[in-house]
Amino acid sequence: MKRATAGKLIVVSALGFTLAGGLAAQQPAATAAQPNAPAQSNAPAQPNAPIAGKVTLGVAVAEEAVIATGWRASKLLHAAVYNDQSQKIGSIDDFVVSPDGTLSVAIVDVGGFLGLGAHKVAIPVKQFGQIAPKVVLKGATKEALKALPEFKYVA
Repeated sequence: MKRATAGKLIVVSALGFTLAGGLAAQQPAATAAQPNAPAQSNAPAQPNAPIAGKVTLGVAVAEEAVIATGWRASKLLHAAVYNDQSQKIGSIDDFVVSPDGTLSVAIVDVGGFLGLGAHKVAIPVKQFGQIAPKVVLKGATKEALKALPEFKYVA
């Protein structure tokens, strides 16, 4: 599997988990039956009543509006990273999604040529000043990034 495709799968999977978690959190929790509770009526079920073990798949219209205003990871992978003086200081190599489903870290490739001699560093996403029309890491220089500890992939 190509590296870019694997990255897309991770981000898409994380988005799915985030949406599923958000939808599950909106559903009321089931309560234990009480001994003196009245018998259930034969009234038709509510149209949007939660069903145990079921999670709505897909994106709701309201969520789609939020997604439409964001940026696709596939467009950001391998994008050039600039500082606030418009100097190219690296490129986005990958993203790390935290266990809670949020995008936490961008792996920036500094230096090197065709993957040889590259120095990868982990930069918290919050530190980027802008993502579009170009990726900007304010106050950074190529030398400062190379001085950071090198990021190594574990698996």
